[in-house]
Amino acid sequence: MKAEPQVQRRLLDLQAIDTSLAQLAHRRRILPERAELEGLARELSALEDERVRAQVAVDDLDRDIARLEKDIDQVRARKSKDEARLAAGSGPARELEALQHELVSLNRRQGDLEDAELELMEQRETAQGVLDGIEARMAEARERRVAAEQRRDDTLAEIAKEEEFKKAARKPLAGDLPADLVTLYDKVREDTGLGAALLTAGRCGGCRLELSGADLSRIRKAAPDDVVRCEECRRIMVRTNESGL
Repeated sequence: MKAEPQVQRRLLDLQAIDTSLAQLAHRRRILPERAELEGLARELSALEDERVRAQVAVDDLDRDIARLEKDIDQVRARKSKDEARLAAGSGPARELEALQHELVSLNRRQGDLEDAELELMEQRETAQGVLDGIEARMAEARERRVAAEQRRDDTLAEIAKEEEFKKAARKPLAGDLPADLVTLYDKVREDTGLGAALLTAGRCGGCRLELSGADLSRIRKAAPDDVVRCEECRRIMVRTNESGL
């Protein structure tokens, strides 16, 4: 393949743009915010599991407290009824004595129930504190997620803007080069990641290997407009006064 030396040198400008585009694509793939957001998703999922368990504990205590309150209300109602009958003083003496014994028993029962309710209410306060703490941690993690998403979006917008600028510069540059040369360059770049490299001091700028004497002799004999390639990496080698030929 033939191409004027100055045309071949413009391949390095094209490669510089393509290298920048590849770096931008790599930057997009390895954004630290991606890993941060994945970690936050796992953290929030684990916190949600904790929140559910804590909520169940609170709900169970609420149900137990409600049951005790119902029992206490029933005891109080029974006490009020017995006290009213006792205050009326009607009925046989034995029945009134039985009411007095029942009131003692009801008072004891009410005391036991109220003690149990107080203990459950203390447990509920502790359980609610645990739940509140988990929800506070979830809110803080969500705030960190929002901030990370904003940083990610800002960076992606910046990358997209830079890519648009680079692609706009690439199009006319590639359009001014011979089509067959660009086709070869693109194929090599797709295969190796680098289509063209500078030959400097007898060393290929693509694979960084020093050329053998036979390769250097071959390149010296090539016409200035010959497109030469590295025997090791097959990349297009662009010759300049610094090529050591």
